Amino acid sequence: MLSNPATIPLSSRTLHDLADRIRIHRQQRGYRWRRLDPGRQALLALAHLRNGDTYTRLAAGFEIGVATAWRYVQEATTLLSTAAEDLETAMRRIRLLAYAILDGTLIPADRVADRRPYYSGKHKRHSVNVQVIADAAGRLVWASAALPDRRTT
Repeated sequence: MLSNPATIPLSSRTLHDLADRIRIHRQQRGYRWRRLDPGRQALLALAHLRNGDTYTRLAAGFEIGVATAWRYVQEATTLLSTAAEDLETAMRRIRLLAYAILDGTLIPADRVADRRPYYSGKHKRHSVNVQVIADAAGRLVWASAALPDRRTT
């Protein structure tokens, strides 16, 4: 039995912000009952996004089904993406900063049905490429959509 199903290095502000977004979304949709409360759903989604925990492990840790874990993560990810700035707004913010940090990261992906565009010969694995802009303190300003690692142009 797990006493703490997920340990992730994030601030409680991040957890509460996502939990509030989930709570508002549930009230707007009129959901009466869910297996996990908004705080636990936020922790589940952040554990997946931050640590890359599999849906099977999350389902076991939070005592829910695998499909429910997947649905909760997808719902939270959608809520986070709607709150994100677009590139034009981010660029206006960046112009006010002394400097910004631009970096890219490769995120492993499981693309069974559509293998070719997501396979990187250089890294020898399926992955997506995400470009990120951060401020001087390392806070996220903007992140691109996930692009196939191998670009054919």
